[in-house]
Amino acid sequence: MTSNEEGNINSGKPKSSGGIAWGGSLVGSTNPTNLGYRYTTATKRYKRTSEGTDDDPYGKLPSSIVVQFNNRDGDSVGNHLDLPIRSDCDDMGLLVHALLHPEEDDDDDDTTTKDASSTARTPYTFYARVQRSDGNEDEIEVTTTLADLITSQQISTEDVLELTYHPLAVYRVRPVTRCTDTMPGHTEAILHVSYSPDGRNLASGGGDTTVRFWDVNTSTPKHTCTAHRDHVLCTAWSPDGKRFASSDKRGTLITWDPMTGKAISTIKAHGKWITSMCWEPMHKNGGKCERIVTASKDGLAKVWNVRTRRCEATMSGHADSVEAVKWGGEGLIYTASRDRLIKVWSADERDTGKLVRTLKGHAHRVNTLALSCDYVCRTGPYDHRCARFATDEEAYQAAVAKYDQFKASKEPERLVSGSDDFTIFLWHPTEGRHPIKRLTGHQQAVNHIAFSPDGRFFASGAFDKKIKLWNGKSGDFISTLTGHVGAVYQVAWSNDSRYLVSASKDSTAKLWEISSCKRAKETLPGHHDEVYALDWSPNGSSVATGSKDRTIKIWRH
Repeated sequence: MTSNEEGNINSGKPKSSGGIAWGGSLVGSTNPTNLGYRYTTATKRYKRTSEGTDDDPYGKLPSSIVVQFNNRDGDSVGNHLDLPIRSDCDDMGLLVHALLHPEEDDDDDDTTTKDASSTARTPYTFYARVQRSDGNEDEIEVTTTLADLITSQQISTEDVLELTYHPLAVYRVRPVTRCTDTMPGHTEAILHVSYSPDGRNLASGGGDTTVRFWDVNTSTPKHTCTAHRDHVLCTAWSPDGKRFASSDKRGTLITWDPMTGKAISTIKAHGKWITSMCWEPMHKNGGKCERIVTASKDGLAKVWNVRTRRCEATMSGHADSVEAVKWGGEGLIYTASRDRLIKVWSADERDTGKLVRTLKGHAHRVNTLALSCDYVCRTGPYDHRCARFATDEEAYQAAVAKYDQFKASKEPERLVSGSDDFTIFLWHPTEGRHPIKRLTGHQQAVNHIAFSPDGRFFASGAFDKKIKLWNGKSGDFISTLTGHVGAVYQVAWSNDSRYLVSASKDSTAKLWEISSCKRAKETLPGHHDEVYALDWSPNGSSVATGSKDRTIKIWRH
């Protein structure tokens, strides 16, 4: 070893030339991208920092933004907060929970208490108020991070961003993945399957002129009802679950007792076949559940009292067959016809059947209607807990409280219509006769539309083999669900609004997860022919499908 080398070693000083040296931090401890080394040359350090900035899509955004949280009534919660620009819904949900429940101590060292607190914490979704170029305000849902929202909507970071939070379902429905039961019995195609509002019973009807009631727990037949003399085209449960209505191709309306399987009343309702029917919502009828509206090919819609068997109102005015009818939660009845019109009628007892307004816009016949409150009106007082009520008054009060909770956002009732002109229209029928938005994208006739139970989304199925997902408030397009190789006949939502199931001509049903709905989460095969009928139990436990192959299949997790 030379003297020069010995001098360098003994001095302990590093060489002045640039290189890589140990940075003094543990690998992946605080910065996963730091592998424990640092550049000792300033030019290399500068080059490394510049390269990182170019790769960052949010490099031009500030690190934080001032946010004001509001509840659904528009009241401010807390003061202005400076949030990181990369905050997502989970981060903001924790913050809103802390603002609403300041008494909870998140720093408690007791892990059991922390686990219980996190389990009971309500999840939230957030909507930002965005100013459109035409001067109108719109609410855009925050789906990923604040940075993505600001970039996509070109929101100024200099202003206070107002976010409205909406609570989501605390419970989670487990996705259906397998067929647990196949129930034969019908001798012709099954056209309708539907669960009772409490989810304890299942009813079906079809081309063999029979109505069948099934036990959900054992998947066995309970009653076979044979009073119809032609195809059973429509079925509907009353919101209290004590009556089941069915109608046939001869215009006969029959009301059944699901517990005994016997006919309560038989009414010759129309001269031609009945195309659609809907019960009066329970929160509007004092808990009686006696009135039902029917629509027919004869161009009429009628309101019946099934207890007295009396027609309370006949709504005429359509020039062609009435294809769909809905009874809204605000005391209005909606009818859609082949004459391209949607008519709004009063359902108040004093002036039932009085025409309120006519909605024009479609260029071809209107096939289907959906209301934002459909799920709440259908299930009455029942929810995922499957509670039992001692008295009718108790059930009525529960139905009123449930609807009031749904209407806490003070938003108008929303109506969506689908047509053979390949378009969908979004309406606020309680406020005016002009459409809010015209939605295009389907390439064939729209077959069925359904709102999610919380009203945040609606899904449309069409003969173009596609399902499209839309924002339930603004009508903005969200995504197209592709996978079926035949026409989509029907769609149904889980009661927590996180899953969607579809039935198709291709003999399959498909399960879609809304948070990541580019591809089907599950394909539910097994039927040997077209799947006409579909329903998801209101308690979330199972899905029922009915097919042209004359069988019903039950799907569970």
